[in-house]
Amino acid sequence: MNTKTKKRVVVAMSGGVDSSVAAALLSKEGYEVVGITMRLFSYPEEKASKLNKSCCSLEDVEDARAVCRKIGAKHYFLNFEKEFNEHVVNYFISEYEKGRTPYPCLACNDRLKFDFLLKRAEFLNADYIATGHYAQIKHQKNEWHLIKGKDETKDQSYVLYNLNQEFLSKLKLPIGKFLKTEIRELANNLGLLNASKPDSQDICFIPNGNYKEFLEKRIEKNPGKIVDVKGNTVGKHDGVYNFTIGQRKGLNLNGGFNEPIFVTSIDHKTKTVEVGTSKDLMRTKVIASAVNFLSGEIPENPIKVTAKIRYQSKNSTAIVKILNTHTEIIFDEPQRAITPGQAIVFYQGDEVVGGGIIEGSQINEKIAA
Repeated sequence: MNTKTKKRVVVAMSGGVDSSVAAALLSKEGYEVVGITMRLFSYPEEKASKLNKSCCSLEDVEDARAVCRKIGAKHYFLNFEKEFNEHVVNYFISEYEKGRTPYPCLACNDRLKFDFLLKRAEFLNADYIATGHYAQIKHQKNEWHLIKGKDETKDQSYVLYNLNQEFLSKLKLPIGKFLKTEIRELANNLGLLNASKPDSQDICFIPNGNYKEFLEKRIEKNPGKIVDVKGNTVGKHDGVYNFTIGQRKGLNLNGGFNEPIFVTSIDHKTKTVEVGTSKDLMRTKVIASAVNFLSGEIPENPIKVTAKIRYQSKNSTAIVKILNTHTEIIFDEPQRAITPGQAIVFYQGDEVVGGGIIEGSQINEKIAA
């Protein structure tokens, strides 16, 4: 392929094996690859090692740069610590202050990574952008469709529900058609130095995984009471940020319960944490806001879907109803620990049709015939 006719693609490169293989595959396909690594935060004393399961260390930057050298691609390292702190870290803290449980990867994708990548691609006169997400994009009947990744255990379509048609038309997800084991094998065959590098697993800006310790240093104590489902006070707490729906450990209750007790709801305005039994966690109706449909068309009538209420949950059948002020999702079967702040994502078969942010739920709502 003549260099002048090559299509240019900007690839988000974290230094991990997935984004590295994505860049290498696109290069082999004949694209002019431009790798971009975003510095989102600083590690204390810049300590990092091959065993680190987070990301964004200086070692990660070097790994991304080395892969770009290997495939003959340009590499840019850009500092976005200020933007990341504003749009992701502060959002994370604010949500916990409100008794909600945020998913920071969604905020990072929506408010920073994809938006930035698209602007950077335009600046570099690139035709496409690409990431190492395990999901697939298909073009059928003049419409772009987001499909689950081939590897069910690694599928990341859940975190991409906020994309639109324009973005899908410019996005490439090269590794979505492979299993993780195949990606490792490809990395070895391509001679990439990070072929056996561990996956990042923790919240990237909390590398030790202790998010409560992180929050306690940034949120002032705001004591309140813990009540049972009948409103009886059964304990006290230092702040609603210490709790999430479905939590069992660390409740510090007065005692007197004959079965396991969980957090069932949180009201930051009254500083009240409600607890109950496993049965009290079950809900059928979800109230969602900021709902997005990838087709760009809002359904006029209720639609049948399968839905996930968190990244690791299983899909369950439901009906989605679009109302004037919010969206209701009514499940066929009650769901456990529906959590405000998390995303609820809608599927039809293996395709993502939309999703939104959970605002609340209702107990044992009966489904109308």
